[in-house]
Amino acid sequence: MSAPADLAALRQEIADACRVLAARGLAEGYLGHISLRIDEERLLVRCRGPEERGLAYTTADDIRLVTLEGAPGGEGELDGWSPPNELPLHTEVLRRRPEVAAVVHAHPPAVVAADLAGLGIRPIVGAFDMPGTKLAAGGVPVYPRGVLVRDRRLAGEMVVAMGDRPVVVLRGHGLTSSGGSVAEAVLRAVSVDQIARLSLTVASAGGQLRDLPEEDMAELPDLGGGFNLTTAWRHELARLG
Repeated sequence: MSAPADLAALRQEIADACRVLAARGLAEGYLGHISLRIDEERLLVRCRGPEERGLAYTTADDIRLVTLEGAPGGEGELDGWSPPNELPLHTEVLRRRPEVAAVVHAHPPAVVAADLAGLGIRPIVGAFDMPGTKLAAGGVPVYPRGVLVRDRRLAGEMVVAMGDRPVVVLRGHGLTSSGGSVAEAVLRAVSVDQIARLSLTVASAGGQLRDLPEEDMAELPDLGGGFNLTTAWRHELARLG
């Protein structure tokens, strides 16, 4: 299949999303990547180029078209760039979850620390972050192996642990987040990170984590994708300056 005519715009969208992850503290160094399904055989993914500087400095050139097997998805696509070692983490999610369009992998320190401290991602907040609360209420599972997800066997284990949920925590490693768009996958990762940070703060203050009461959960409205997704993403891009 031929690539969409706006492939250049999609490269820029993913590059901006990588910078959002870094600005939010989910990928402060040079580890982490975002992918977007293009067709049945190919995806755009952040690759490592000859002048790698980290996610905060990602450019559209760093986003390359590859096949599910990691081969170039077009002429010259991998000239000077290498797919991430954990490409199978992305491709196995895309293979097994047809509803998923985008995959985020990041190493948020707060998410790692909260999990190692035995603090699960729970619906501890309410109107503070309604999409995040609802995501947490549905469950954020944990893949209990702190390994580099470098092949389909390990990626398959991770996807099994993930189940039908949009986000999975990788013990001692980070998280994998998915969505119907790049923005949705990133915003879900941001929400999980915020809840992890709050959980650590509460625990360090000697408090106990308590789930939002059912009656309060029932009062949380759905403000719709125009607010929860479009406006939220516009804000994230504006924060980049």
